Amino acid sequence: MEVMVLFGVFLLLLVLGLPIAFALGISSLAYLLLEGISLTIVPQRMYSGIDTFVLLCIPGFVLAGNLMNVGNITEHIVRFSNAVVGHIRGGLGLANVGGSMIFGGISGTAVADAASIGSVMIPGMARSGYDKPFAAAVTAASSTIGPIIPPSVPMIIVGSLAGVSVGRMFLAGAVPGLLLGVAMMITVYLLAVKRGYPKERRATLRELLREGRTAFWALLMTVIILYGIIGGFFTPTEASIVASLYALVVGMYVYKGLTWRKLPAILTDTVLTSSALLLLVGLANLFGWILTSQQIPQTIAALIMAVSDNPIIVILILNLILLFVGAFMETIAALIILFPALLGVATGVGMDPVHFAVMAVLNLMIGLTTPPVGVCLFVVSGIGKLQMLTVARAILPFLACNLVVLLLVAYVPAISLWLPDLLMGAR
Repeated sequence: MEVMVLFGVFLLLLVLGLPIAFALGISSLAYLLLEGISLTIVPQRMYSGIDTFVLLCIPGFVLAGNLMNVGNITEHIVRFSNAVVGHIRGGLGLANVGGSMIFGGISGTAVADAASIGSVMIPGMARSGYDKPFAAAVTAASSTIGPIIPPSVPMIIVGSLAGVSVGRMFLAGAVPGLLLGVAMMITVYLLAVKRGYPKERRATLRELLREGRTAFWALLMTVIILYGIIGGFFTPTEASIVASLYALVVGMYVYKGLTWRKLPAILTDTVLTSSALLLLVGLANLFGWILTSQQIPQTIAALIMAVSDNPIIVILILNLILLFVGAFMETIAALIILFPALLGVATGVGMDPVHFAVMAVLNLMIGLTTPPVGVCLFVVSGIGKLQMLTVARAILPFLACNLVVLLLVAYVPAISLWLPDLLMGAR
């Protein structure tokens, strides 16, 4: 009965539009009161959820992303991408995807990508003759690359949950992220040819070198982070601080979009964003503890294994569960609640924890672009002043290509494991 109340209150609050963190907290509180459990468990479980050293790198990477955003990084990334592929049919759409791939290596969050790239590309593509729903759909779909290509906030979370090196998780996302970007570029090109979208003037070698030189500093940031972690020069948490200092210097003295006057607002935004994320982590941990105490994860695992113990079937079921949950629940909360339970099922059929973690994050990223709680759809709809259902229809071809990539990642472990095994050694 109490478990039904837990899920009933949670779903009701989600339907009413309450933020996911409060829905988790209030439903957990209702359960504890009905069970007569002391409320002292609330701060204990919340604190234990965020008392992980590696989670300290979340504020660092959020700060680095904010500094690079304000430092005119988005404009330079888009201009470089356009110089490289703008002369191809649908070139601005290709530049949109390319910009997201580069930007993803800086912000590590899909929503920041959608907002930053979208504010530049959606109006620009519309002025150049592209359908606005298509421009919004490209932006929303490509923003999901951000949390796959390192650095990545969700990869930090699953690394801590699975007890896996964050550096290994970052590397594991690199090839799937690139594969996702290439698949979207192919989709953009095919749609552009079919619909007769325009192409830009071919950039001269001088223009290409000039734009490459300015975008170089953004690309170098990802290299510094990965090389520093893999080479053992610093931990992921230290890497986030190095990234923030680097972003401060580059934004202020190279791109010159950052000034000392802008820092208080950037720091305030970083504190608010990081606090919201860590509050979500803490309350999700409380909710997850209740589920564990009621043996819900074991029940889910037993139900899945009762259907089949064939690895192909089990992996398909895991994907369907994650896709369904991703359409309704925020990524971090879904990972904390579901990941430990599903990880046991995945390893039980022979999946490597790193392989499963990448698959899980990719599933939940696709959920960011599917109704009814597709956050990235809401972001681009607001920028483009479009109905969300209009963008949802336009994004269908990109969802199809993302699902193809998801199946490849799910059933070909080498896509995720080859790079970390090569650079860090097989575990």
